[in-house]
Amino acid sequence: MAHFIDRRLNGKNKSTLNRQRFIRRYKKQIKEAVSDAINKRSVTDVSSGESISIPAKDIKEPFFHQGRGGHREQVHPGNDQFNKGDKIKRPPQGQGGGAGEGEASDQGEGQDEFVFSISKDEYLDLLFEDLELPNLQETSVDKLVQMKTHRAGFCSDGMPSNIDIVRSLQGSLARRVAMTAAKRRELAELKAQLIELEHAPVPEQTKINALLEQIEVLERKISAVPFIDNYDLRFRNYEKRPHPTSKAVMFCLMDVSGSMDQATKDMAKRFYILLYLFLTRSYENIEVVYIRHHTQAKEVDEQEFFYSQETGGTIVSSALKLMHQIVSERYASSEWNIYAAQASDGDNWADDSPQCADLLSNKILPMVRYYAYVEITNRAHQSLWREYEQLAAQFGNFAIEHIRAVDDIYPIFRELFKKNANKTARSA
Repeated sequence: MAHFIDRRLNGKNKSTLNRQRFIRRYKKQIKEAVSDAINKRSVTDVSSGESISIPAKDIKEPFFHQGRGGHREQVHPGNDQFNKGDKIKRPPQGQGGGAGEGEASDQGEGQDEFVFSISKDEYLDLLFEDLELPNLQETSVDKLVQMKTHRAGFCSDGMPSNIDIVRSLQGSLARRVAMTAAKRRELAELKAQLIELEHAPVPEQTKINALLEQIEVLERKISAVPFIDNYDLRFRNYEKRPHPTSKAVMFCLMDVSGSMDQATKDMAKRFYILLYLFLTRSYENIEVVYIRHHTQAKEVDEQEFFYSQETGGTIVSSALKLMHQIVSERYASSEWNIYAAQASDGDNWADDSPQCADLLSNKILPMVRYYAYVEITNRAHQSLWREYEQLAAQFGNFAIEHIRAVDDIYPIFRELFKKNANKTARSA
């Protein structure tokens, strides 16, 4: 069985032929590392690539070896401390190795973890794999376009992981035949002449030596033709084709009141940046409406939404009223798939929470496909959460989640937007 190995080096001097196969094989470890990375990064650095460390024990290949045959008996030294079934305690901290402390040693050896770098596109693909907008339905198919990848033949350049081995070998064979056909014919003629001279009654050694020299020159020229060249390589070509689905708009409602400290605001921003990257990467021409609120709500642009320092008291219903007003003026529910994501620390004026529930149940939830509320706090839930809990039990298109720390953001984000989620939209 022949093996075709691409030993070309990329810009960082790393062979990348089996890159995609490696990612598929170790996807579990890579996705765990990606999940950890999203929590450790700064808010402004969420979308770049990542270096993944995989323990050496996870990349060891299984192998067959010759076992010890026959019947063997071994006598092991016993002990005077343990009996069968006893549990052995762990060594105290700092003993037995692994603690990373203590004096250096002149003995022992080991192996570092394997570090694997993934690009920005690969990172984002893994980040948003198996996610989608729930309950997306066809309305007016002239705005939202979902891009799907299709095979589009072959091309002469591309990523090493997309090399088509059979096509490349066919191209290599055709090139070598074309470049050496005339020389091989000439070589065959010279070998035929050599056989005639060698079988002649009186061989002419001078002519034989001249023919041998010509044959050697031709064989060197033929062998100098490379087995494979960049010209031979063929890559599987993929293209993204637009698939119109529906018009869709996402409302992002963020609480920026005084009770939201900087750490809470950073977690809210991190959640919304994930949402923005997911929408812009998975869907084309989706509209995003940003609303910030304290005692008053205001529609803002992306820059102001993420970086404005404005703050104040808390009246959550102001954001819901503004959202309903914008929907009524610009986004008819019969033509648009309407989504909303709200982030808050749960702190609200007590008399306002029932009004929020009333606005959602009677005006907003009947016309949206999906509404997600995340509460970012370590404190006990307040009146707003209790009102929203009742709504979640009544409406299938309303979801609430609790974020306590940065580590919760990505798992909860995936839970809210996982593909094939059993969320059914309430009909208007």
